[in-house]
Order: sequence, then structure tokens, then C-alpha cells
Amino acid sequence: MTAPKRIVAPKGLDDDAVDRTVRRRTAVGVQNVSVVYGDTTALRDCSFQVARGETVALLGPSGSGKSTALKAIAGFERVSSGTVTIDGRDVTHLSPAKRGIGIVVQSYALFPHMTVAKNVAFGLRSRGVERSAVAPRVTEVLGMVGMGDYADRLPGQLSGGQQQRVAIARALATRPEVVLLDEPLSALDAGMRKDMLGELQRLRAELPDVAMVYVTHDQSEALALADRVAIMRDARLEAIGTTADLFHRPPTRFTATFLGGADVLPSGALHTSRPLPDGDHLLAVRPWAWRFTRTAPSNGVRVTVEQEQWRGAVRHVTARIVETGETIGVDVPVLVDAPLRAETLWAEVDPGDVMVVPA
Repeated sequence: MTAPKRIVAPKGLDDDAVDRTVRRRTAVGVQNVSVVYGDTTALRDCSFQVARGETVALLGPSGSGKSTALKAIAGFERVSSGTVTIDGRDVTHLSPAKRGIGIVVQSYALFPHMTVAKNVAFGLRSRGVERSAVAPRVTEVLGMVGMGDYADRLPGQLSGGQQQRVAIARALATRPEVVLLDEPLSALDAGMRKDMLGELQRLRAELPDVAMVYVTHDQSEALALADRVAIMRDARLEAIGTTADLFHRPPTRFTATFLGGADVLPSGALHTSRPLPDGDHLLAVRPWAWRFTRTAPSNGVRVTVEQEQWRGAVRHVTARIVETGETIGVDVPVLVDAPLRAETLWAEVDPGDVMVVPA
């Protein structure tokens, strides 16, 4: 398999230094981009950058603007205001074909009458790649995604996961500097999603200079693949940061509740021995951090159990705080006895698992 093209180190500069320089270069720039249809704003004043070699996941609920942002980068949506750049080049008003990007969509979009090899070769031929160079490149990228033995099959003879691998190979065939992935795993079943997630992680390691923008509503995909996550809400960019920062130090209430399903409580609702900062703030605790106890803890709340849902490895118990009336969710491992419905007891939490969120 041919390795991705790398920049040769100038004299006196080692390979690691070149890698760091490449990664600092902006591959995708989105500056104050809005997309408006009549009275509807699908994306409002959105700004973020993606560096070479970086993967940024656009994560949010349906209708949050994440797919619109990706389509604005791809050229599939007309930008009402703002600027889109690819590797420093203004592409705001260029057609998708002239942007030099690879695109993978959830519907695969393979030509049903063409073999796997011809599907992958299509983009190369449409861009005028010499005929002698097409076949070796097709063989290379099909091998990269584990589909080398399926070159002569039609898409209808493949599973959903195999079709998605072909779609990814087609996107990589032209050696793009930027790859856009729009919910690429959403049409797959749970087993296939797990396998494809592993394949995408492997591809990231093999393509160290390629920037990726990955749209998903699945938090596990975003946390597994992305260097940074952009949280989208109501057509706006709510927050952006490294996966660790956003998960452990959410900057907004919505980020805390959406990323990891934290319960957000008033600062006075939780009895805690942990010193808290001055000013307006909220406290956020994720379901797995709570533990039920029948002895009053130094850090916790008194609750009454309302209902229980079995979720395989855990039972998710909803309980209402006696003093304030807020509800919390508590994940109880299946091997641990859950409290009874209507029982009143305590929910305890380690102070280190309590996140402080701006009010």
C-alpha cells in the first residue's frame, strides 16, 4: 500500500518539526458563515477552523445546523454571508467539484450499475487523472479500506458496511486535503457501526495530514474520533474544544446536558464539602457518578425514587430531590441492587465528579 504523500523536511528541520508545522496550517476555515432560506436561518454566524491532520466533529441534535455547516464547506449550500476557505483559498462561491475535497454521505451514493472499482475510479476520471494512474490508485485505496477483493462486485452485492467502505475509498481516491463525513455510520446496525468506527480510527492514523470534518449525533463516535468537538444548537455553534475539555469542563449548561447527559442543579441543591467558586454558577453531575446510599453522605442529596429503566449493563433510575424538587438520573450497575420505587434515601457523589458550569 502506498503511503500518503508527505512533505519533505527542509535542510536542518527534522520530520517531527515538519509534522508540527503541517498540523498548525489551517485546512478549513469557516468565518461568520450564515445560511438563510427566506425567513428561516439554518446556520447563524458560525466560525471555526480545522488544522491539517485534525478531526473536528460537529455534534448536535437534529436541526442544530451541523449538517448545514458541513454542506456549506462542501459547496452544497449557498452561503448567505461569511467566508469558507480550503487550505487558505477562498472557496465560498466555488462549486463542490472545484474545492478539492472528499465527501462521504450516509446514503453511500454509489452508482448501482458500476462495479466497486469503477465507482472509485469515477472521481479520478472526472478530474482528468491519466488513465495509467487510475487503476493503481483504485487498488491502493480499496486495499486501504479492506475492500481489495470486492473490486468487481456491484454495490447491490455488498452489505451496508461494505458499501460505506467503498464510499470512503472513493472520497480518498483523489488524495484530498480535506474529507467531509456526514453521518457516515447512521445507516448501519450497531455491530457494523462498531467495526466501521475502528476502521475510521485506523484510517486517521494512516492519513496524518488530512483534515476531517465529521458530522454526527452520536456522542461515542465524536469522542472516539475527534480531536475537537463543536457542539451545535439552534443553528449556532454553542461551544468548541478538545473532547477532554468539553467532557470534563463543559462551558455551558447545554454542553453539560447534551455531552454525557449530566444533570444540572442550582449551586445550593447539592450538599458538598468541596469549596465552590464565587459568582453565579450551576453544578453538573453525570448519571454514572451518583451512588445510592441509605446513610447521609458528606456530598450528596436526599431523593425519592420515581421510576427505573433497564438499559442492559445498567438500570437508569430517575429520582427527585426532596428539598428542591429537581430530578436526577442515576445509573445503577445490573449487579447492584437498585432502590425500590417511592423509596427515600440519599444519592452520593464524589466532589471530583461535580462540574461547575456558568449559570
